[in-house]
Amino acid sequence: MKYVKNLKCTNCGKTYEAKPERYLCDKCGDKGLLDVKYKYDKIKKEWSKEELQNNPESSIWRYMPLLPMEADTPKPNLRIGNTPIYHSTKMGKELGLKEVIIKDDGLNPTGSLKDRASAMAAVKAKEAGAKTVACSSTGNAASSLAGNIAAMEDDMQAIIFVPERAPLGKVAQLLVYGAEVVSVQDSYEAAYYLSDEAIKKWGWYNRNAAINPYQVEGKKTAVIEMAEQLNWEIPDWVVFSVGDGCTIAGAYKGFYDLKQIGFIDKVPKLLGVQAEGCAPITKSFRTGQDLEVTDENTIADSIAVGSPRNYRKAINAVKNSKGEYINVSDKEILNMIKILGSTTGIFGEPAGVTGLAGIKKAVKESIISKEDSVGVVITGNGLKDIDNARKAVDDLIEIEADIDKLAKIFEDKGVI
Repeated sequence: MKYVKNLKCTNCGKTYEAKPERYLCDKCGDKGLLDVKYKYDKIKKEWSKEELQNNPESSIWRYMPLLPMEADTPKPNLRIGNTPIYHSTKMGKELGLKEVIIKDDGLNPTGSLKDRASAMAAVKAKEAGAKTVACSSTGNAASSLAGNIAAMEDDMQAIIFVPERAPLGKVAQLLVYGAEVVSVQDSYEAAYYLSDEAIKKWGWYNRNAAINPYQVEGKKTAVIEMAEQLNWEIPDWVVFSVGDGCTIAGAYKGFYDLKQIGFIDKVPKLLGVQAEGCAPITKSFRTGQDLEVTDENTIADSIAVGSPRNYRKAINAVKNSKGEYINVSDKEILNMIKILGSTTGIFGEPAGVTGLAGIKKAVKESIISKEDSVGVVITGNGLKDIDNARKAVDDLIEIEADIDKLAKIFEDKGVI
């Protein structure tokens, strides 16, 4: 890895060689999350915006100097990344802003931002010589891993542990992609611990984002891509929904990397948004106390993580960016699914639109100024959770084939 320096413990500072199977600090255990360190001076000398602009590669692999992998490692045969951004004045008005910049990462191959991390997991598993990759997930990480392992086109296998509440659409994806699926008849926490035991027992490669330091590196490509799409003009705020904390940690890492190599001149403020029914990171951020495990009472399954293991990175990311955390209700999340769809044509799942709901609340509370420029990433596609999407909208019109009756209904509804 030409530009990787080492892995550094975020707790004690001890460094390690960046081996693909290195997950945690030996000294600090579960508290010893590792961070990939780069040779920024070398990257700055050997890579430029002009070279990037002329690179025909359209996926996340166009950012290879900022990715911890060997250049010749086989990659999943899927186009990960290159998701669009939209400048929406109509949605901005709904949020109390002049406009909002929306990046739709639900258009990744398996329908979520998690493809960025899972592609990296597949690559690192290959470098480790692993034949089986496993993780626990509420849905998106699971389906993205299964899809990316299938796209490696070799004999690698994905084994996925999901809680019983995982949406059926996401479970169907797992089975279609050929993964071995273990539905744990309990909470996400129970699914995580069972996956951890199984990984250690059989020596599988661990894709769990809060343990594997390389997952943050894949996720950071969402904001590196956004920055390039905005011609390196960075918004005042960038907003993410938050579950285990890995995604917002990746966002900070991506902006930090770009600033270190001179591609951007500032790191934006980060707004982390959690669901009120499962907001342990927000509480820890605001109180300054160690994280307390909470229940997972929210419809936003992808961020329903009561015991997030990446919370220190997530808190540090927002603190270092001079940002903030905020919580929103399930009602606000459901309402935002409808608003996003009807104003932009983008269909987001509950966790995918939680960030937008947070923007609306943050503007009302004067955390975000009406004059600020704001970007947000829709992290997952609405087709993954149809049941909750139906709760967000009005009932359809059911009628026999009678034009007069239809006219009456339309008149009563104000359609015509």
